[in-house]
Amino acid sequence: MAANDRAATPGKSGGSTGSDRLMRASLSAVAPGTALRDGLERVLRGNTGGLIVLGSDKIVETLCSGGFVLDVEFTATRLRELCKLDGGIVLSSDLSKILRAGVQLVPDPTIPTEETGTRHRTADRVSRQVGFPVVSVSQSMRLIALYVDGHRRVLEDSAAILSRANQALATLERYKLRLDEVAGTLSALEIEDLVTVRDVSAVAQRLEMVRRIATEIAEYVVELGTDGRLLSLQLDELIAGVEPERELVVRDYVPEPTAKRARTVDQALHDLNGLPQAELLDLPTVARALGYTGSPETLDSAVSPRGFRLLAKVPRLPGAIIDRLVEHFGGLQKLLAASVDDLQAVDGVGEARARSVREGLSRLAESSILERYV
Repeated sequence: MAANDRAATPGKSGGSTGSDRLMRASLSAVAPGTALRDGLERVLRGNTGGLIVLGSDKIVETLCSGGFVLDVEFTATRLRELCKLDGGIVLSSDLSKILRAGVQLVPDPTIPTEETGTRHRTADRVSRQVGFPVVSVSQSMRLIALYVDGHRRVLEDSAAILSRANQALATLERYKLRLDEVAGTLSALEIEDLVTVRDVSAVAQRLEMVRRIATEIAEYVVELGTDGRLLSLQLDELIAGVEPERELVVRDYVPEPTAKRARTVDQALHDLNGLPQAELLDLPTVARALGYTGSPETLDSAVSPRGFRLLAKVPRLPGAIIDRLVEHFGGLQKLLAASVDDLQAVDGVGEARARSVREGLSRLAESSILERYV
């Protein structure tokens, strides 16, 4: 099978994160445009059922009884014809070969499952026991179901997925517009040294909201396969720079470590990521995730940025130089007040780069103020 027939190859899972990765890889393997999806749709149109294990190892072999050992190259037409047999099919782990056909799969009957039909119960139990994805094509229900590590996903028509994806994309566009507004306000407040915890929390909140909606749309892109190329381009354009901006905001404003509390950037990002949707809407909760107390009084407390976020907007300024500048000056206001000679005192900053930084910060300061008040 050609390499471009599959965007990813499923494998065994390992933990909840591994399960998520396996689901994405499995959806990619059966997405529109792949040879496997073509074969599954042929089975469905042919009014026959099917039970296909997407991977093989010694455990899978122990569950197979009877049938035929084939070890032939995978093609959509072969899958269609072999599904006419009364039994399951086992593919190689890279999905390039059909290893067995017409086999009876005998999983552990004590494995719990909520499925009712024989084929679906077998698919669910085999997937749980062997750790490989299993596809069940239902003749009576006219659907294709993917079983991955205890989770069931019905493969829908591209039109239905695109409809939901476009709704999510419209929501993302609105959220991104609001994010740009609050981020622009934060930049102007940083220049004037008027930032409060509330302002920072509002930007962090919007960044996290945009990131979550983008993650949802990315799942649709995987599920759509070749039908999701345009959606993927739109998504990439909308979220360009969002993830780096999220980290830069946290690096700028995570509180300095104290004897009682030491907060790292990674911890703050992890806590933001772990906030339930309802709590993400609450600014005091977002402030706590960043490392502040989150009380109403704290929200109105003044804070000063270190300067990572604004320096990252200066063209052609390496990350290592940004780190040295922040470490040397200790805050954005001192950076804004620094002369070319002051900037040259930083290791790695020559005269040309010092002038570039000085001019870049001046332009950013001017544009931020103009956007806020004009």
